[in-house]
Amino acid sequence: MVKAAPVLAPVAPTTPPARPPGYYVRQRLWRNGPAMFGLGFILICILIALAGYWVLPDNSPNANNGLVQLQKEPPGFSATVLRRPLSEAAQSTDSDNIFRTWLRGRAPRFQEVPIGDYKVVGDSVLIQPYRNHSALADLPTRYSLAELVGKNAPQAELRNVVENERIIRRTYWLGTDKSGRDMLSRLLLGTRISLGIGLVAVLISLTLGMLIGAVAGYVGGWVDSVLMGLMTVVWSIPGIMLVIAISLALDSKGVWTSFVAVGLTMWVDVARVVRGQMLSLREKTFVEAGRVLGLPQSRLIARHLLPNMTGPLIVIATSNFAAAILLEAGLSFLGLGVQPPAPSWGLMVNEGFQLLGTQAGLWLTLLPGLAISLLVLSFNLLGNGLRDAYDPKTPLS
Repeated sequence: MVKAAPVLAPVAPTTPPARPPGYYVRQRLWRNGPAMFGLGFILICILIALAGYWVLPDNSPNANNGLVQLQKEPPGFSATVLRRPLSEAAQSTDSDNIFRTWLRGRAPRFQEVPIGDYKVVGDSVLIQPYRNHSALADLPTRYSLAELVGKNAPQAELRNVVENERIIRRTYWLGTDKSGRDMLSRLLLGTRISLGIGLVAVLISLTLGMLIGAVAGYVGGWVDSVLMGLMTVVWSIPGIMLVIAISLALDSKGVWTSFVAVGLTMWVDVARVVRGQMLSLREKTFVEAGRVLGLPQSRLIARHLLPNMTGPLIVIATSNFAAAILLEAGLSFLGLGVQPPAPSWGLMVNEGFQLLGTQAGLWLTLLPGLAISLLVLSFNLLGNGLRDAYDPKTPLS
């Protein structure tokens, strides 16, 4: 007798676990190579901006320690520098404060002079002057070892301090500008101004844009017409002209004036997006339910409507960030933004532009211009990646 084969129960198909929408947004963003490149470069710039003067080769205020004998030197240039201690009256009492150094830089403690060569003779050192290609050299100078060290000590100890601490070999990896300042330090410090401009501009534009756009879209009627008219007027004025007008109205030039002026010109984009989203969301069922329950309009807007616009707002914030950096660079190039000696990238492009036609003009213009282009490109790539990540039609593979 043949036994019947056992009947196997059908196996139910396995369904993937339920995931929150944010999981799929992160997965789409993570698999977007250009967006991740942009995010990586932005994070590097943020770390440099946060570290500030702590990581700069020249940590003087505004990286403004210039040696005129070393002006317009090419990248990779090296020179021997003599460091003579300043008098106690000339030294800042807060120069050793680590937090003040991070915020404003460290006041110079030495008077630095480039030299050609040196020779220790007894209790003094004979300094041969640095021979610049564009200036006549000074005469040889003799300094006592005790004068260079700043105290009296045995001759062997003084000589060791002078040869190891007072006479150093310095390399300018990106060359020097027309004032003999280190280009690498000024480029790195310029990330603070560019990212600061972008951050303040985005915060101001988001605050004003969300407020005006939400009121216009939710209330409607004549309020919507008036606010739309205001947006149209502001939209019709070129951004750089509006910034110039705001700067003249504030009767000031400088970093914070540029921050506020740039921010006040970029809220219209946010307001138009928020208004459009509000017009479509205010007719949804959950909004009608909130009205029936008697929720105040301010709570409906702030707690239920605006959180549903997170995706579009993040995308437009990244594009505004890039636009603010470009606008600040343009203003500084024209002399209407950040003022010298602050290391703004736009101001550095202007200084290099004035030297175009010379050998130094090429890299003095190219280096800050490349920094601006890479940072703006990174924000645009990240913005495109976020737009695709928040689009549910974008496949995960």
